[in-house]
Amino acid sequence: MPAPVLFLVSGFTQYYGAALAIGLFAVIPAVSVAWWRLAVSALVLLAWRRPWRLGWSRRELAGSAVFGIVLATMNVSFYLALSHLPLGTAVALEFLGPVGVAAMTGRHWRERLGIVLAASGVVLLAGVSLETGSGTGTLIGLAAIAVSAITWAGYIVLGRRIAGVRNGVDSLAVGMTAGAIVWSPLVVFGWDGVRADPRRLLVLLGIALLSSVVPYVLEQLVLRRTAAARFAILLALLPVTAAITGAFALQQIPSAAEVVGIAAICGAIVLSGRGSRPDPALP
Repeated sequence: MPAPVLFLVSGFTQYYGAALAIGLFAVIPAVSVAWWRLAVSALVLLAWRRPWRLGWSRRELAGSAVFGIVLATMNVSFYLALSHLPLGTAVALEFLGPVGVAAMTGRHWRERLGIVLAASGVVLLAGVSLETGSGTGTLIGLAAIAVSAITWAGYIVLGRRIAGVRNGVDSLAVGMTAGAIVWSPLVVFGWDGVRADPRRLLVLLGIALLSSVVPYVLEQLVLRRTAAARFAILLALLPVTAAITGAFALQQIPSAAEVVGIAAICGAIVLSGRGSRPDPALP
């Protein structure tokens, strides 16, 4: 299956999971929802892959753990940013991470031009608000989204490495477990909300499957087949899936600027795909 198609599937499941998560924000703090998403995802992956049956070297375990902690930090910081910044602003600023990866690792003019088109399309789709305010909450949001952008770049680079270890999914199971353990203190903030209605655990299971397990497993498949720069450009398909989902599910018809943004991202995908080859060896 072509990598862009896998990304579209990943994006649709991820944003449907996000819709479920937003419904919990009123009763469980956003950062705690992020932790539950990580923890439940780790349990699902551990039950599925059972990585303890395999022989692991210390280097493999350490690499997977670092990857998982970076992934967990990316999720927690993004959820924190969403509680202080407009969604469009947060999405556009976070995309600076993949932009940096594509700019530094791109080896061809097509990839470099592609990331310019993709970044422009994301800005148009996100509907960035320049008036984000200047209060303490805004500063927290900006700091959180900066961390999210940096860790998103780290996720791409480190994910490319673990994708070449075994099949990548076993490493993902180990990594998400490590990330959930490191951020486990966040459970304190949301425990009362979960205890008040245990049925919310089913919603958290849905969020974990749709927003973490399915997308990250698919991305491991893509990382094995594409160079880091092209992968970073493909990430621009995520806001495209959000716009399409909004149009069909919520009757939120895209504006002219958003249509131009979708066209720019599609052009970037086509441009970067011509003559693109995976790296000769995983780093």
